[in-house]
Amino acid sequence: MPILFPYYAALFGGILIAVCGQLLLKAGVQGTPSLFAQITNAFTILGVGFYGCAAFLYLIALRKIPLSVAYPSVAVSYIVVAVVAHFFWDETLTAGKIAAIALILAGVALLHRA
Repeated sequence: MPILFPYYAALFGGILIAVCGQLLLKAGVQGTPSLFAQITNAFTILGVGFYGCAAFLYLIALRKIPLSVAYPSVAVSYIVVAVVAHFFWDETLTAGKIAAIALILAGVALLHRA
């Protein structure tokens, strides 16, 4: 595992940066009157930049981590975004969403055990 640590660190970093990008995109569209205003919003531009950085880290991770492990691992970002959106934008976490989050988490954990 120590040999793969940098690649898993890149995957984890890419996931976290992608989450930040998604949150910045959401912030960029809040209260903007038009699509042009959304696209030119500083938060939106930063969000797209964060996605670019995340993609770069993902490329590094794919050098040694199998795609069948790396790509499903990105699903962890769905969990983080849902939880952060609950606290920042008061988006509801229903029982169904919580169950889905638990299933995603269990799936990713099982994937990394195999």
